[in-house]
Amino acid sequence: MEAGSRRTPLCEWHLGHGANMGSFGGYEMPLWYPTGAKEEHLAVVQRAGVFDTSHMAAIHVSGPDARWLLQHCYTKDLEACVGKSRAPLAPGKSVYGVFLNEKGEVLDDSIVAEIAPDLYLVVVNAGMGGAIGCHLSGHAGSRDVAVRDLTDQFGKIDLQGPLAGKIVSKILAEPAKVLDSLPYFSFKGHFDPASPCAAAARLWDSTPVLLSRTGYTGEFGFEVFIQAERLVQVWKTLLSVGEPLGLIPCGLAARDSLRAGAVLPLSHQDIGAWPFVNHPWPFALPYAGDGASFTKDFIGRDALGKARGAGYTYPFAGYDLRKVSAEEGAGVLDEQGREIGKILSCVTDMAIGRHEGRIYSIASPNRPEGFEARGLCCGFIKVREKLIPGQNVEIRDSRRKIRVEVVEDIRPDRTARRALKDML
Repeated sequence: MEAGSRRTPLCEWHLGHGANMGSFGGYEMPLWYPTGAKEEHLAVVQRAGVFDTSHMAAIHVSGPDARWLLQHCYTKDLEACVGKSRAPLAPGKSVYGVFLNEKGEVLDDSIVAEIAPDLYLVVVNAGMGGAIGCHLSGHAGSRDVAVRDLTDQFGKIDLQGPLAGKIVSKILAEPAKVLDSLPYFSFKGHFDPASPCAAAARLWDSTPVLLSRTGYTGEFGFEVFIQAERLVQVWKTLLSVGEPLGLIPCGLAARDSLRAGAVLPLSHQDIGAWPFVNHPWPFALPYAGDGASFTKDFIGRDALGKARGAGYTYPFAGYDLRKVSAEEGAGVLDEQGREIGKILSCVTDMAIGRHEGRIYSIASPNRPEGFEARGLCCGFIKVREKLIPGQNVEIRDSRRKIRVEVVEDIRPDRTARRALKDML
């Protein structure tokens, strides 16, 4: 454990329940519990898992010029970002994008939620609250806007999996009312009791929460923001009411394998200090209808337009569960054996497997009779030349070399976007 690592309010609970702990983002966090990372991963795909995500940071951006500041610093166009109609961001809605520097390099990715017309909650990665807060403040100039870092001022739990809706219903004061009209990337309530929004989502004991239809696993679920002092009791209650439905606590190892299988990037690993172009996440940028120009100006825009030789980032899937390390010196080889790039992430998604050349999930409704998910390695590579889906490359580290396929998607039949009424 790193000296000086921070602890979330749930740290003692994790230690008391046999969690294997490790340092992540400056925090002492559970990597897996005695059930093991494989079972935790499978639980989220088939039933539900709960994660302590209180290490995540958040920033309040408020004032008459709050929207202007985010439009300037954030990649998403807040005037055209919601749904297929590309409606403006509005109270109760959130959106995913990134913060770039002038070179077009990623400072961090983020979900921005509009609490009210002049108030936004910016959720960033562990340890990044101060950095992104300073970035925003530095570009505010004389504008009428306040930026406040909320690091360690709230607790956060991620409840993920197809049974998450049934479980969260058991701890809400008025579940039918709270869960009504709550599509993907929307939210209700606030964790601050003084907020006018707090009454919109409360727990059985009247504790206010911000309940968001988001997550980092690719599966149906919620992020629950809550007062830090209420975190332990709510965690215990969730596990108690969810146990009959198969809910288990999950650590960062399962979170990592789930997000990779869902083609979601890990900031500062899959996206980072290189131009944010030629990757699987074009939806994070404000592309116009032509797919080339942008609908607004933002920090880093010019650099992206001029980026040359930035390389290409691709998701990949292997042919069995063996994986390699993204260690120093690990590389990507083309079919002629030439080294063409590096490995960004490589994990094993234990919920998937191949049958007659096609990838299925244990949750796929059309999986072949007798299909068994034995796991496939997956992740992201960054290469110097353009590849096409279906093309094979080799990835290697100091121990082994394995063949993988460049793909457009990895774990099929994910549930994150399904209508809430169908999950209850």
